[in-house]
Amino acid sequence: MLSGTLMSAPRSSPLLVAAICAAEVLTMFGVFTFPALLPEFSEIWQLSNTDAGWISGIVLGAYALAVPVLVTLTDRVDARLINMGGALLAALSLAGFALFAEGFWSAFALRALAGVALAATYMPGLRMLVDRYQGPRQARMVAFYTASFSLGSASSYYLAGVIGDAWGWRWAFAVPALAAAGAFLAILITVQAKAPEPAADDTAFLDFRPILRNREVLGYIIAYGAHSWELFAMRAWMVAFLAFSLALKPGAGAGLPAPTEVAAIGAIIAVFASVLGNEAAGRFGRRRMVIGYLLVSALMASFLGFLAGAPYWALVLLSLLYAALVQLDSAALTAGTIEVSESGRRGATLGVHSFVGFMGGALGPLAVGIVLDITGGGGNAISWGLGFAAMGVVGFLGPLALGFLRKRA
Repeated sequence: MLSGTLMSAPRSSPLLVAAICAAEVLTMFGVFTFPALLPEFSEIWQLSNTDAGWISGIVLGAYALAVPVLVTLTDRVDARLINMGGALLAALSLAGFALFAEGFWSAFALRALAGVALAATYMPGLRMLVDRYQGPRQARMVAFYTASFSLGSASSYYLAGVIGDAWGWRWAFAVPALAAAGAFLAILITVQAKAPEPAADDTAFLDFRPILRNREVLGYIIAYGAHSWELFAMRAWMVAFLAFSLALKPGAGAGLPAPTEVAAIGAIIAVFASVLGNEAAGRFGRRRMVIGYLLVSALMASFLGFLAGAPYWALVLLSLLYAALVQLDSAALTAGTIEVSESGRRGATLGVHSFVGFMGGALGPLAVGIVLDITGGGGNAISWGLGFAAMGVVGFLGPLALGFLRKRA
């Protein structure tokens, strides 16, 4: 009876949007558990910074490899089915980590599986929403959904710290496994089946040439890749950076948020930053505002790491500011890609968008780990400064892409 009542709700109802966003948050609970507990894993498994970068980055690397196929498939198969399958896979990968992870290779394999699950939930979830919510407020709903990614990230960091401290790291993965299973049930109960819109022509499956010929789409996609490099590198290494700063000044963190709490608060701030950034972009010019967001964020990344020896309270404030700046453009970039995509190719376009974005997200944490290892192992402020600069230097590619890749007159 409950299922029938909920599934009869209008396609554009608040319940639909709330259910899809809630499911996204639930599947995100375990995505950042590893970087949140990175100092502990580095100690118990004797991981180098490069090893840690590989494990953090493989989630996004596997995502990037799987997403072109899975999201392009939403042009032919209801995205709802792919999303639910991804939620189940997320639950299995997290439960597997809790039960079987014993070192680098087992962690690497299970986090890769989690990346495939993320590819089956995040953008297919967005496609599921876009297919069912039409009208002038669609861009705003897209912003709410992409902001849910940050809310899920915040929850992931927070739960990892709380559960890990109370019950150990294995339970920090087991609880998110249950949440991912809950996401499957939420979509099953609340979202109606819907066939995708047919393409305007007979373009072959996984033929991305029409998308790559669209200059406006390509500009947003490259900018999203630069944004993701910076964003995910920051999220992978912020806890370790703040922990290093605290180690320089024992007792300086008294009464202040712990590094995992700072990461969680920053991800919550990012939720509002993403929504507000998209609203401002819609009002004052999407391309212009996104270029500004990217420039400011990349500039901050270029100097933040060099301040590792600053007072901890100051680093907390600067880290929270950076968490907001790096997220201002997230929803605006995705909404921009959707706006300039061709009818019938929206799934394929989002597939390329996600591939480029999350490949950047996979390489960013790895690049920072390599820079840290070759500049002193992250044992001094110069090493961390160069590591953060590796985030910012790629961030500058976004404004260049949006500036040059415009629609021809």
